[in-house]
Amino acid sequence: MTDPSRLDPELRKRLLQEARTPWRSLRRALWFALFASAAVGAATMAMRGASGGLVPLTDLGIQVAALLLSAGLIWFDRNRET
Repeated sequence: MTDPSRLDPELRKRLLQEARTPWRSLRRALWFALFASAAVGAATMAMRGASGGLVPLTDLGIQVAALLLSAGLIWFDRNRET
C-alpha cells in the first residue's frame, strides 16, 4: 500500500474533492445540456412571438421555469471553495 504522505499534494486534493462530490463533471454536463435545451426553446418561442405568432402563456411559463430550474442547478452545483 502506498504511504499517503508520499502522494502528490495536488493529486490528493483532487481525489478528496472527487470523493466529496462524485460524478460532478457528469452532473455539470447534464445541467448545461438542460440549460441549453431550455434556452433554445425560449429563443424559439421569442422568435415565434416576434414574428406575430401566438405563444400560449402556459407554454412560455413552462419554458421559463425550465430555464430557471436548470440555471439554479448549475448555480447550486458550483465549486464553493474558489
